[in-house]
Amino acid sequence: MTLVRTGGLLLVMILVVACSAGSTASPALTAAGASQAPGTVTVVITTAFGPILTGPTGHALYVHQGDSATTSTCTGGCLQAWPAFTVAAGGVVTPGPNARGTFATFVRADDGTTQVTYQGMPLYYWTGDSKAGDVTGHGVNGFAVASVPGFQPAVTPAH
Repeated sequence: MTLVRTGGLLLVMILVVACSAGSTASPALTAAGASQAPGTVTVVITTAFGPILTGPTGHALYVHQGDSATTSTCTGGCLQAWPAFTVAAGGVVTPGPNARGTFATFVRADDGTTQVTYQGMPLYYWTGDSKAGDVTGHGVNGFAVASVPGFQPAVTPAH
């Protein structure tokens, strides 16, 4: 019985890997584009970056190398291109399955919104990502995709 379960699990894992090879995101951990409750952080597997964090709509989340746990250096025009991942005042962050790590919030000094952080780094979306599963902002203007839980976010952009 254990051999059958192990073989079945192995087959499922092979199918997930095979199906994700030609796409940008795999539904192995969450369905890209599946809308979640506000403040929910999930994980998707991308072919280019492996497991990454995504927001409630399945869009990739990014960190900026100039930020700290309570300070965002992205303001004004930067926020138009890189909208902050926020929750309502007093709202909570809900880590989805496999979204391990330290999630918190802080109140932005510039506009008073409550921005979500991961491992001490404020999280953002990139307006250049047109659909869930896109990861086109990595390396743009000091931003990097928020990497897999269990590792620190990638704060050094790839060149």
